[in-house]
Amino acid sequence: MAMQRDPLDPKGLIREAYSIHGIGPGECRSIFLDWALSQPQEDNPQVAIAALIERYAPDNPDHPMTQVLREGVVKSAPARRRGGWRSRPREG
Repeated sequence: MAMQRDPLDPKGLIREAYSIHGIGPGECRSIFLDWALSQPQEDNPQVAIAALIERYAPDNPDHPMTQVLREGVVKSAPARRRGGWRSRPREG
């Protein structure tokens, strides 16, 4: 009997990270990057990350992957314009 694919984690990368004893933050970041790059472009990564946190964090609050996922929610937030050359006064 084949396992059903998880739409949030089709390759099982996040699930596997939580099962690796002694995994560190660096390995978790690498796994997270692989997971993020494999996500469909039309999907909202913040929604998927939040769902993964909801799934795994309650039982694994101190796991490095939980921290990486929490950082991923913050870092994948939509960028806001902070200035740049277009916001500077120009001679006209």
